Amino acid sequence: MPAHTHSTPSSARLGGAGLGFRRELIPALQSGVPDCISFFELAPENWAGMGGRSARELRQFTERHPFVCHGLSLSLGGPGPLDEVLLRRIRQFMGEHGLTLYTEHLSWCADDSHLYDLLPIPLTEAAVRWTAERIRRAQDILEMRIGIENASYYVAPPGAEMSESEFIGAVVREADCLLHLDVNNIYVNSRNFGFDPLAFMSELPLDRTCYIHVAGHYTEADGLLVDTHGAEVIDPVWTLLAAAYRQIGQVVPTCLERDFNIPDLPSLAVEVGQIVRLQAAAGKPVRKAA
Repeated sequence: MPAHTHSTPSSARLGGAGLGFRRELIPALQSGVPDCISFFELAPENWAGMGGRSARELRQFTERHPFVCHGLSLSLGGPGPLDEVLLRRIRQFMGEHGLTLYTEHLSWCADDSHLYDLLPIPLTEAAVRWTAERIRRAQDILEMRIGIENASYYVAPPGAEMSESEFIGAVVREADCLLHLDVNNIYVNSRNFGFDPLAFMSELPLDRTCYIHVAGHYTEADGLLVDTHGAEVIDPVWTLLAAAYRQIGQVVPTCLERDFNIPDLPSLAVEVGQIVRLQAAAGKPVRKAA
């Protein structure tokens, strides 16, 4: 299927602020989903093909709430073959649950085997063409445009022919895909590599933004910031999220990531509520997932 014939995912129900869907939160969520939570996010690798109690519990929620699929292991920039078997499993899973948005990291994480880390892609013209071709193939299989997420990294790959923001923009244009904006990743990289996060964000193809992540991070003793999703969101990251809404010109569905040191649901709801407050304060039209 040619890329230009892909439908753009849309759902009248997907908007506002969301939370990562984790098994340890299910009992509390079954007792009541806080009003501030408009949708949930899950990693399809952790749920596709699952049976038994986990499948039944997930179905109870996908029948009542919008969900977003955020992939972990597609390795869009990797040297190994694209995992088309996984993509077909994801397409089937999304169809079974009525999910309309899939995003993945603009990184690589596998060669002969999975490396269990998200590694940066060389910022070269050849890498743009390679990665964009793989994204187009993923879109052909999923039959929808996907969002690619700007990633955090800790070693800048050598041989750069362009800036990171130029690379992201080139991939998005070449692949005719969408942008999944992660404001914490921008902040972490800006501190570790010494650049202006606002200026960087303004250079991205924000008109293609379909989805946003916000999260906490960890600061090492030497000052290195690590994108752990294991702490509360700090004020500069909230400020960057507010700036993102201004720069985009619309309020985009935004998810709180919390993968480690997970607090109770009321504590998470406080942070999701902060997303809601920033969206309301933005005074912008609401953009549904696009």
